Amino acid sequence: MLTRILVTAAALVSAASAQLTVTNPSSDSWWVAQSSNTLAWTCNTSPYNNFTVLLANSNPSILVEPIAIIAIQESYDCSQTITQQQSTQPAASGYTVLLANPLNSSDVYATSETFEIKALGSSYPATSSASSPSGTSSSSSPSSTGKSGGALAQYIPAGASMVLALAAGLVVA
Repeated sequence: MLTRILVTAAALVSAASAQLTVTNPSSDSWWVAQSSNTLAWTCNTSPYNNFTVLLANSNPSILVEPIAIIAIQESYDCSQTITQQQSTQPAASGYTVLLANPLNSSDVYATSETFEIKALGSSYPATSSASSPSGTSSSSSPSSTGKSGGALAQYIPAGASMVLALAAGLVVA
């Protein structure tokens, strides 16, 4: 009985730690219009293999509804450069990036903090080497370490479900 409780607790902890979070852009890390900008996310803890990247704005005069800027993005990449052709939106505040189910864009996995797209020619925010990867500077380190962690993370939800089912006695091994 104690073994079942410990296995169930371990499964719940591993499932709870699996998450997808947008780390760039953020309220402190904006994009610049008509420029290449970096999108970054926590790929090491993502339970999803891939997602669609959508751009939304709270002001309907800017964007009536979210628009897809990347149809299918692999989660293990950790970051992606958004080109000026992918996002030709005007300078404004109130933008968010949505990472969603590729088959159902209303199933949103993660939403960025509200951020601003500044006018062409604006400078990018200052970054420090001590901060977490914001994606605005060289990001070869997160990308290379994320590939192995992202591959493992895709199996955590299925494994946790099986462990929970075994622990509850719903499945006999």
